[in-house]
Amino acid sequence: MNPSTDTDLHAKKRILIGATGSVASVKIPLIVKTLIEEVGHLVEIKVVATTAALHFFDPKDVLAEVLTDKDEWNAWNKMLDPVMHIDLRNWADMFIICPLDANTLAKLAQGLCDNLITCILRAWDENRPVIVCPAMNTNMWNHKFTAIHLATLTDVLNYRVVPPISKLLACGDLGVGAMAEYRTVVEEIKKEAGISL
Repeated sequence: MNPSTDTDLHAKKRILIGATGSVASVKIPLIVKTLIEEVGHLVEIKVVATTAALHFFDPKDVLAEVLTDKDEWNAWNKMLDPVMHIDLRNWADMFIICPLDANTLAKLAQGLCDNLITCILRAWDENRPVIVCPAMNTNMWNHKFTAIHLATLTDVLNYRVVPPISKLLACGDLGVGAMAEYRTVVEEIKKEAGISL
């Protein structure tokens, strides 16, 4: 029997990982690598990255397909061509945004959809989980808008938030705002996917 039948592939949890314009996006290759090493036989992974996120990692270093706004626009030329944000919305069992920068947080709270990540989430099936891992400067984290935007994500959209941690940030400030450790992010993904090893 072929171990990789269509039935087996369909049974795998389809995990969509979004990366936005925070320096914490440097952790994307490590998060994907760890997931593949630990539960690769149980999951399929795709990564969606904003243009700003790609400032912090090279897609060639990621052991999964990395998709961008450019890929969406290049895939569509005429009516009935695939619409990538809808195809990804239909494909994924869950979506985790790690990191979620302040800009994308504000967009999501206002319902804006001007890139691949925000378009996927605007079309998202509310019965499927979304996890967000905020990452931003301490002053941005402490801003009143952040609390308002997070409340919209949790109370209205039912997203789960993995809170940031306190550490010396890339900008030199010390305080809360760094994305949760990569190990925490991996465990949150496995937990949401129902994988416990």
